[in-house]
Amino acid sequence: MNADTTPHYLDQSGPRVLAHRGLATGAPENTLLAFRNALAEGVDYLETDVHASRDGVAVICHDADLSRLASREVAVGELSFAELAAIDLGDGQHFVSLEEALIAFPTARFNIDVKDAAAVAPTAAAVAAAQATSRVLITSFSERRRRETVRLLPGVASSASSSRFAIALIAAKLGLSPVVRRALAGLVAVQVPQSAGPLKITTPRVIAAMHRAGVEVHVWTVNDEAEMSALLDLGVDGLVTDRADLAVRLLAARG
Repeated sequence: MNADTTPHYLDQSGPRVLAHRGLATGAPENTLLAFRNALAEGVDYLETDVHASRDGVAVICHDADLSRLASREVAVGELSFAELAAIDLGDGQHFVSLEEALIAFPTARFNIDVKDAAAVAPTAAAVAAAQATSRVLITSFSERRRRETVRLLPGVASSASSSRFAIALIAAKLGLSPVVRRALAGLVAVQVPQSAGPLKITTPRVIAAMHRAGVEVHVWTVNDEAEMSALLDLGVDGLVTDRADLAVRLLAARG
């Protein structure tokens, strides 16, 4: 990417460590404490997820319901934000709004996965209210959710949805560079697992094709140091990890 068009989100040198739901080894995931712990390790990028509360607030939470996190059989969207914020997640932590997190950590970069259609407008509103467009990346498995959120945040960075990456991946496997570029036009990254079923994604051919198309390659969710090293040797640009502490130390050791 040309220097004059690179979003602020990517203006730091890589490789990048993206703390998956913060650093939750000593804190509940996707909470202010988990984010604070990740930042204390030297991480610049926080990966997180957003749903909408019943009253239209962008709430940081990966799951669509509270069964895993709070042992309650209720969907996030069935509760008001006040009700969600009152739930004890452990270690004195509660559900927080996206706006609250963006304001709490004004220098952190946030990688935001928009998890449902109801969260599109609230996510954009929270980013705008926190004046955080330049330090946010919007992504979603759904191209429609990704596109609609980006439309509400002119100039925001974005990574590929599942459908756009699938086209780019097939084209990369076939050596069709122009198709890869078209599939990823307007994006700054692809964020992918190492494989999809029997199909290997993080191959030298695919990574090189993504780089030629002008996008970074971020791989999730990588928690093993040997796997981290192998991926970095292949030239990936970012590691999405539950163990940001290990990844930061590994990068420091590699120089």
